[in-house]
Amino acid sequence: MSDRTARDPKSADAAPIEDELYKKREKIYPRQVHGLFSLLRNTAMLTLLGLYYGLPWLQWDGQQLLLFDLPARKFYIFGLTFWPQDFFYLAVILIIAALSLFFFTALAGRLWCGYACPQTVWTEIFMLMERWIEGDRKARMKLDKGPRDFHQLRVKITKHAVWLAFALWTGFTFVGYFTPIHELWNSVLIWDLGPWETFWIFFYGFATYGNAGFMREQVCIYMCPYARFQSAMFDKNTLVISYNEKRGDPRGSRKRGTDSAAAGLGDCIDCKLCVQVCPTGIDIRDGLQYQCIGCAACIDVCDDVMDKMGYQKGLVSYTTENALEGNKVRLLRPRVIIYTVLLTVLTASLLYGLLTRVPLEVDIIRDRNALYNETDAGLVENVYHLKVINMSEAAQSFTLAISGIPGMKVVGPTRDIQVAAGAVKDVPLRVQVDPVELKKASSEIMFHIESQTQPDIRMDQTARFLGPVLR
Repeated sequence: MSDRTARDPKSADAAPIEDELYKKREKIYPRQVHGLFSLLRNTAMLTLLGLYYGLPWLQWDGQQLLLFDLPARKFYIFGLTFWPQDFFYLAVILIIAALSLFFFTALAGRLWCGYACPQTVWTEIFMLMERWIEGDRKARMKLDKGPRDFHQLRVKITKHAVWLAFALWTGFTFVGYFTPIHELWNSVLIWDLGPWETFWIFFYGFATYGNAGFMREQVCIYMCPYARFQSAMFDKNTLVISYNEKRGDPRGSRKRGTDSAAAGLGDCIDCKLCVQVCPTGIDIRDGLQYQCIGCAACIDVCDDVMDKMGYQKGLVSYTTENALEGNKVRLLRPRVIIYTVLLTVLTASLLYGLLTRVPLEVDIIRDRNALYNETDAGLVENVYHLKVINMSEAAQSFTLAISGIPGMKVVGPTRDIQVAAGAVKDVPLRVQVDPVELKKASSEIMFHIESQTQPDIRMDQTARFLGPVLR
């Protein structure tokens, strides 16, 4: 993988290669581009930002559609209520997310970075606002190099004011996922925010302002670890954005319609537009580089140039190393198949678990101070503590029953076990059995807990009953 800088030494944007590691950052002015991949990228940006800013305002049965209520330890997600005891589902979701990243990277490179990464998405919208206010690439460069007059000051203040307002709205929305957003909005209007809400609104807002407005490609190049280990997931059949060196070289400018072969040139006219549209400032013609985020802007602009020159499109394209070398391409290969199988199994398991989820959890703790006791009536007795966790949104009254050994008797509450919503109820019990019924020293018994008002909220839990064996 090449670490070379993308700038041409003769261009105004040139940077000395030998000083790149320690050299002060030179501002990049990405040129606006239109095309298929630009349309896909903008569609992804608008969709993701729409979801981010819109979801907290949606309601489901009078409850915010997506809310992580940390003080109450409740997580409302699309009509379902989750508790800390449901951490298993979060773990599965994170595993699915990681496998999805590996799958798409092995299949088509840095799709996540180019289309869905928050850094990319917010940088795109900040650059869009910058173009609206300051103009296109040439206008922005001219403005920055121009005199420090009132016009420049007015344009810059306007841009940063818009950026700050959007960034603070981003921070407000972020906090709205943890504090009911309607209450939060009312608190903002009367400026009655709590200290933590105030801190996170401004912290997240200024983080967005700094990352998307100033740091931009520096986050991708120097701060993001994904750029460093992505190559471990690439192989010769991974689709990556590549320049066809065999077709494009030797490069050289020429008039429109010139026959490349007759002129002794390749199809690349060395216009450097692929460098000008790159948000990280690299030259895709230098080969695969870790700075490339896979946004495909260079494909769109190169195809446009090829079309104007009357040449075949695809000089820069999504392709594989095998395809460039003229070898057979295998998109379906062992690692892709394994990722697909794992993702299918885990996703199906998660959906099944959510659809069959019961908002009830029961932990049975057997008293370990004594293996068993003998009552005055000659019965064998075991002591248990049941922790009944009601994970529904309403208080429940539970009924308890046991089975497993004939003639078992429960000493303790078996009906009207009241548990508040989200509460844990400790239920002490003593189970007594006639020793004649014990066939072995350790027998399995079953506790049956069922809601009196919602019979579908029920659970069966096993435990061990210890006692002597009569011979």
